[in-house]
This record gives sequence, C-alpha cells and structure tokens, in this order.
Amino acid sequence: MPTEKGIYYFLSKREGNPYPPLVLIHGAGGSHLSWAPELRRLTGEDIYAIDLPGHGKSDGHGEQALADYAGKIEAWMDAIRLHRAVFTGHSMGGGIAVELALRSPHRVAALVLISSGSTLPVRPDLLETTSNPSTFPSALEILRDLAFSPGANPRLAELTLRRLAEVRPSVLHNDYLACAAYDAAGAVAKISKPALVICGSDDRLTPLRHSQLLASRIEGAELRVIPGAGHMVTLEKPGEVAEIVGEFLKKHRPRL
Repeated sequence: MPTEKGIYYFLSKREGNPYPPLVLIHGAGGSHLSWAPELRRLTGEDIYAIDLPGHGKSDGHGEQALADYAGKIEAWMDAIRLHRAVFTGHSMGGGIAVELALRSPHRVAALVLISSGSTLPVRPDLLETTSNPSTFPSALEILRDLAFSPGANPRLAELTLRRLAEVRPSVLHNDYLACAAYDAAGAVAKISKPALVICGSDDRLTPLRHSQLLASRIEGAELRVIPGAGHMVTLEKPGEVAEIVGEFLKKHRPRL
C-alpha cells in the first residue's frame, strides 16, 4: 500500500461508490492493524486505514498534541485529493477525529468515535513507565491487564501486546502525553455532524462514562454500548462494531 506525506495507508475500495469513504484512525501506539478485517473491509464502503506518523509502517516520531496529528491527516488528505470522509477513531484516534471536526468541518461527513471521550486521561503509571525504555515492559504488563475485557480471547490480547511491543517507547509516550493534554469538553458541542459513539461496557482505560458524556455533548449523537467488551472493542467484537457502523451509515447516508 502507498505512503503520502509520511502516512502509510491501507485502502479497500469499491468501484463506483458515490459516498464519502471512512478514514480509520487508530489509538495510542496502534496501527492500521488495530482494526479487524471486518472493519478494514466493511461491506459496501471505501475504507482508508492509516498509520499515524511514527506508527506501523509510517516514518516519523509521533506527535505530542492531537491537533498536530489532525494537521498531518489534513496534509495527507490534500496529497491524495480526498476532500471529505467519515472519520472513525478509536481512543486517541477518536480525539483526533473530534479535532478534525472542530478545525475543518468541511472535511467531515460524519464521526464514529469508539472507546473515546472529550478528554482522554492517562494513568500516571502509564506515563511514567513509557518515559523510559527500561520500564517500557512494565507499561505493556499494565496494558495487558486493562486493555481487554476479562472474557477476551487470551491469544488476541497476546497478539495485540506483541504488536505494541514493536512501537518505540518514545512514540507511545508521546501519544500518552497528547492524550493527557487533550481537552475538548468545552468545544464538542459545536460539532453539528452526524455522530456515533461506541464503547465496551467493560472498558477500563476509557470507561463508559467518558463515552456517555461525549455523546451527550454532541447534538443528536447516538450511543451504542457493547456488553462484555473492553477498550479494544474493535478487536474483541469486530462483527458487532461493523454491524453498528453499517447501520449508522445507512441511516445517515442522505445526510453525508
């Protein structure tokens, strides 16, 4: 797959599709592989699954502000001549999607915000353990315990942690600094685009109350809670997430 403006992207395209594509924005330390195939190849949709700078197959060092990530995505969109999209963000990616909606609403057809919030607090022990390569393994152990629901497939959790272990500690630390500094609580009410908020009932990194508050602050936003899923709901319950997103797009398609 190609790279533009330092952003690698995986493209799944349906010929003749007249609707804006989805741009999938992963969370802290993630990549396009943080999205299950059911979402990267959502039936009937054009999908761009990107690697943010410093993540996955993209070069760079990562950013310390979600607004800077939003700026990188805008430059990438200009380079590939993508004028408007449904921004679908997981965790930190949801915050980036909100930033795009606030700064460039003309680029946004709709929002799908998963395991996210108008603020994204980070546990102090994660900030501390990602700040030094020698303590980075401790950060992975914390995430092993918190990122998935108790009922998640252990092999899925192990694979996700192996991928996260490949990320440079400085990149994950920068992501967490960006999340910790992020606060759109006073601004999200300005968003007037169709919005879908999804959260797992067992999310322990960005608990359900953050999604509830986010949905309540965006006029007309729809909240869907997936029982028995944790923070990585996109991997734990990909079929359910894909179905919910597909229903949302069909419902709001006349408005896109």
